[in-house]
Amino acid sequence: MGHMHRLPRGGALSAAALVAALTLSACSSGDEDSSGVTPSAGSASARSTAPTDDGAATAETAEAAAALEGTWTGGTRSDPVALSVTSGKVALIADRHVCQGEVKHTGEVELALTCLDGDTDRTSGTVTSNDGEKLVVSWEAGAEDTLAKTAAGTLSPGPPTP
Repeated sequence: MGHMHRLPRGGALSAAALVAALTLSACSSGDEDSSGVTPSAGSASARSTAPTDDGAATAETAEAAAALEGTWTGGTRSDPVALSVTSGKVALIADRHVCQGEVKHTGEVELALTCLDGDTDRTSGTVTSNDGEKLVVSWEAGAEDTLAKTAAGTLSPGPPTP
């Protein structure tokens, strides 16, 4: 029981490492993409009739989605939040819930996730701010997360001090 005090200290770092591992495993499944080829061709021709300024908005959204790439951490010591985005795939650990999904381009940058335990607090979110160092995600269920970009070499800062 004496170890209980040390768990929250490294919680965000462990969560970030787990999120990164989940994201990598999620990227390896390519079956979903091949099944959606025909419907996307139909929707692409429907989109070609859209005004040209819609294309500019889509390009901006694509850039904003690309800026999400990487690992972001925040939350509190007792409830760390870690978000990892790799090639449009998203993995999230928050309040002890593990969720996976993808980045959606709908005029705004949105995150569509499914939590393994059925939790719905962070399944639909919109990126309201991202300056490359700080990310703010507003979740449909009411939560708002402010996360900081985690550099690749900072996941293992060394042993915790007593």
